[in-house]
Amino acid sequence: MSGDELSFVQEALNTNWVAPKGANIDNFEKEIAQITDSPFAIALNSGTAAIHLALKLLGVTQGDFVLVQSLTFCASANPVVYCGAIPVFIGSEKETWNMCPTELERALIALQSENLLSRVKAIIPVYLFGMPPKMRELMNLSKRFGIPIIEDAAEALGSTFGNRAAGSLAGLGILSFNGNKIVTTSGGGMLLTNNKAYADRCLNLATQAREDKPYYSHVEIGYNYRLSNISAGIGRGQLTSLNDRIMARRSNFLRYKLLLDRLSEQFPFRYSYQSENSDRYSNRWLSSFQFEAINQSKGILTEHIIASMRKLNIEASYIWKPLHMQEVFKDCMYFGTNHAGQLFKNGVCFPSGTNLSEHDWQYIISSLSTAIENYFTPSSSND
Repeated sequence: MSGDELSFVQEALNTNWVAPKGANIDNFEKEIAQITDSPFAIALNSGTAAIHLALKLLGVTQGDFVLVQSLTFCASANPVVYCGAIPVFIGSEKETWNMCPTELERALIALQSENLLSRVKAIIPVYLFGMPPKMRELMNLSKRFGIPIIEDAAEALGSTFGNRAAGSLAGLGILSFNGNKIVTTSGGGMLLTNNKAYADRCLNLATQAREDKPYYSHVEIGYNYRLSNISAGIGRGQLTSLNDRIMARRSNFLRYKLLLDRLSEQFPFRYSYQSENSDRYSNRWLSSFQFEAINQSKGILTEHIIASMRKLNIEASYIWKPLHMQEVFKDCMYFGTNHAGQLFKNGVCFPSGTNLSEHDWQYIISSLSTAIENYFTPSSSND
């Protein structure tokens, strides 16, 4: 918490606006729209809801195909199934760990050759851990094949591609304000668009699709997806320190990188990470690295690091298990190499919160250093 949230929440209580309507929602939408340079922003109760409504706006329905990045949380693909559509998973490339344009092109050509391209209604690349994908190449393919993009920027508030805010490039984008995000509303999300008709329809669908009549009238199924005014107040308080939060996350990443630079000079392992360039600027929501031990046969280094740090109550964790490897999606098509699977096998997410104290950092640094040292020490146990 930034310390500013309480005043906005108290305002909601004082004015008796605790439902999904009120000044906090209106202003939160305006503030996010300004930050992302998006003409329209609709506050919803989750990023998942935002993806679902984005798909509805594009007319995704029973039997359609939606091409989804495989290396991501299941919420990127679950709404496709809500619509009765079929996810087709696309593998990752090595620079950003995001949707590979080469594999996306291969999928589109393959579906076109089977006369299935007309059933492909959307492409969902993800800004994994805050890192922008190769949006220029992806948008060129979107234009070439006539398939719209929904940017899943759930983890990427504050990230940019070519000086454009994450979620604002393709005409439809989503953000998440879940409890673990860089800005939280406890649970919440936002749909971003440059299309007023989309914005109006999104708001209508999110409020049970009520018709503009003096009585309750409905001609289609709607959803209870609007954010509450109290939650929006929390979000407004969080936004007052957004830049500080981004700098803290990026500082976390740099601190891990400097430590791993030093350790990789002492011990025989390589590590890699999602790379920025002149186009891609990441909020580094999660500091995530891929490890590879050199000429070792003592088990997977990643497993040892995670197990060792968890024993010390440090929340090191695996990165997302690719969706094409999940039991629930086992029958879906996948276009990609094994790179996403290797990232799952060899990747680690380290504690990345903006509230890590110097005492926390010394504990993390010591624990990670010891874990790697013990792995390469002949007498050590890897249990």
